[in-house]
Amino acid sequence: MTRLVKVAPTVALNLKTNGLHYRAGEGLLKICHCCLMAQQQLFLLDKSTMKFFRFCFLSFAFLALSCTNNLQAQPQELRVLFIGNSLTYANELPAMIAALAENSKQKLTYKTLAYPDFGLQDHWERGDAQKEIAKGKWDVVILQQGPSALPESRQLLLEYVRRFAKEIRAAGAKPALYMVWSSITRFNDFPRVMESYKLAAEEINAMLLPVGAAWRAAWKPDAKFALYAHDKFHPSVLGSYLAALVIYKKLFGKAPAEIPVSLKLRAKALAKIKVSQEQNQLLQAAANEANKNF
Repeated sequence: MTRLVKVAPTVALNLKTNGLHYRAGEGLLKICHCCLMAQQQLFLLDKSTMKFFRFCFLSFAFLALSCTNNLQAQPQELRVLFIGNSLTYANELPAMIAALAENSKQKLTYKTLAYPDFGLQDHWERGDAQKEIAKGKWDVVILQQGPSALPESRQLLLEYVRRFAKEIRAAGAKPALYMVWSSITRFNDFPRVMESYKLAAEEINAMLLPVGAAWRAAWKPDAKFALYAHDKFHPSVLGSYLAALVIYKKLFGKAPAEIPVSLKLRAKALAKIKVSQEQNQLLQAAANEANKNF
């Protein structure tokens, strides 16, 4: 004796959608897809065959649902290229940002092209930055040079962000400007440094990472907060950590889920950061204020 059985369209549609998104178990899902193509057709099945078909169909549906849950559990990945100088690579800044991302169950994949005393003109003339950008594997390219407070250095900043922005967008990525700070000996240049980077970001419609502004915000409650290293220009570990907090929030659109007082880095030069609870709160407040204002 035979029975007429019609495949349920709603179940078929859900399974078909899963089949388009998951490569794991692809062979099994292809079988499901073959069944789905016949969802509007009628099958002649005997009773035992019908039970077997139902068992297989439900098993495949369960597999597809499991794949859905596994994919949703995967961390969001952001691919970032850093182009700058020692203010970028000091204290393993990119690794700090990656550690904050990992701690928040996100993922940051990065590469750093940064050399001592380099400006964007130097990077442009060297040429390896353009080659790396052209590979098209980056979501965001972060550009950084020195303070750029003087008129001539500001003009160089504006000229070369325009050149790089064209290359970056042609490769399908977004440009970002890492606002730095002035040295202690030229502390009064701070407003011009901030203005230069703001103008550069506006010039190319780029994301502005207002680290210099966050430094100033951190000094409001405590003017002696140690953000400079011993040379009075490069960042201390705290200075870089504040930069990481600012940049993380701009890149991922939200503050880290949790900012621990001890953070492990996947870097050889600096394996761990430790800050006090009081320092942690001050750094968070400064990063939030800068990102709110820029």
